[in-house]
Amino acid sequence: MSAITSRRHRKRKLKAEINVVPYIDVMLVLLIIFMVTAPLLNLGVDIELPRSNAKSMQEKKDPVIVSVDAAGNYFLTVEAGSNEALTPGELEARIGAIVRQNPQVPVFVAGDGTANYQKVMDAMVLLQRAEVERVGLMSQPSGEGAE
Repeated sequence: MSAITSRRHRKRKLKAEINVVPYIDVMLVLLIIFMVTAPLLNLGVDIELPRSNAKSMQEKKDPVIVSVDAAGNYFLTVEAGSNEALTPGELEARIGAIVRQNPQVPVFVAGDGTANYQKVMDAMVLLQRAEVERVGLMSQPSGEGAE
């Protein structure tokens, strides 16, 4: 009888370890699923944007328009006047003076469709250096032809 009681008194030590084998199994299954599905994902989606009959925004003030032609030359149109060809330095100085005089004047950049995109971005950088807070990009709806 003493052998039976001695077995009862010898208790098994409790393990304080987490069994991670099920977690490893789940992780491997997820890894396989992601490896199989990753090549099937499309990076780009072809969409057709909705058409709108909305009217263009009406500004109270005549906008200042900086135009970039196909050759990369800059032109400035102020208050529906004629285009003036300017160098980048002259453009920055003129726009800076106009914006300091009237900070709320709308400023737009109109780039020729065949113009180098870098020249349009350079015009926007010039406007930023001239402390123009908001710059709009002009476009022409696809239904209307250029004249």
